[in-house]
Amino acid sequence: MKKIQLIDTMPNVFANRIDIVSDIWRKEVEFEKGKLYLVEANSGTGKSSLCSFIYGYRNDYQGQILFDGEDVRLYKVAQWVKLRKKHFSLLWQELRLFPELTAMENVEIKNKLTGYQKKKKIREWFEMLGISDKVDAKIGQMSFGQQQRVALIRALCQPFDFLFVDEPVSHLDDTNSEIMGRIMTEEAKKQGAGIIATSIGKHIELDYDTTYRL
Repeated sequence: MKKIQLIDTMPNVFANRIDIVSDIWRKEVEFEKGKLYLVEANSGTGKSSLCSFIYGYRNDYQGQILFDGEDVRLYKVAQWVKLRKKHFSLLWQELRLFPELTAMENVEIKNKLTGYQKKKKIREWFEMLGISDKVDAKIGQMSFGQQQRVALIRALCQPFDFLFVDEPVSHLDDTNSEIMGRIMTEEAKKQGAGIIATSIGKHIELDYDTTYRL
């Protein structure tokens, strides 16, 4: 996939509001493969909704979302399954990890489905992110910041044209934020992929091509 377009898109919950000032809602916006985007927002302006709309998790919006010119409302379940397996990867704000499983088990769930990353690379990322000692720790016993790093590793265990990261460093210090950014951009560059990052304040310092204000 090369391009995502939003045309007059607006969450249904905002439909009757006339005070919306946004670079995205009710506008025509394009996200291109290979580029880096930052979406800055205040809480409650639809930041996570945007990710969910594009990922196909929700469809309670007005307007259109197009993938390479095709309206996603026409997509069938099989198309969404293929899309999420080979074209889109999403690091959810709430992470969606399994608390009863270990950090490595959470990562392996996806990697066994895709067979994409080598175990050596995964362990290298754990080391780089300072959580190599948490490989066998259960997610429920880890801090939220540690869980964010595990969720990133899991998100990178598949091919993608676009990587969505929803507030990925909200609980990380500057050092780990910088390392996370480096890992993300290196993997995206390797795949020729784009990154769409969201933030309500603290964000990864990357050389963004475009910054939108939601």
